[in-house]
Amino acid sequence: MRIVLLGAPGSGKGTQAKNLITHYGIPQISTGDALRAAVKGGTELGKKAKAAMEAGQLVANEIVIGIVEERLGEADARKGFILDGFPRNAAQADVLEGMLQRLGQPAIDKAIHLHVPDEEIVRRLLERAKIEGRVDDTEPVIRKRIEVYNAETKPLLDYYAAQGKLVTLEGVGDVDAIFASILKVLS
Repeated sequence: MRIVLLGAPGSGKGTQAKNLITHYGIPQISTGDALRAAVKGGTELGKKAKAAMEAGQLVANEIVIGIVEERLGEADARKGFILDGFPRNAAQADVLEGMLQRLGQPAIDKAIHLHVPDEEIVRRLLERAKIEGRVDDTEPVIRKRIEVYNAETKPLLDYYAAQGKLVTLEGVGDVDAIFASILKVLS
């Protein structure tokens, strides 16, 4: 199973990815987690990513693509994966298709979009910032991230819809009920 999880930051992609990992036994490839680890580790990649992340901007394509291709080439991703945070736009989706071909892997099976209203996203991310001590989750930065997501990432929904791979589900409500909806569309 090769799944792309789509949704604004804070839409519940990480939570649902954990459920999918347990259910299918495949890894989650989260570009956000990988970038935060690089920043924390002070790597060259992390230094480049840090300024963009703190300003609420997207990290450069080359950096994100490099992280994803490296990860998709690892043994545990051969039987399937859950992508969270990549692709961010149709151009990256094209790059992903080429990547999978080069790696000898099948194409994406489904793109699952978790729709959550913007104000709910702001509420969730401010709460998460308090709990996890995330310095990149201030209200102005969150609103900027939503704005960037709406402008640059939402057209990706059309890309996967045109391929018949997109399923949009409401990402508000009981976590288990949302997961049951995801499993239903994947079966």
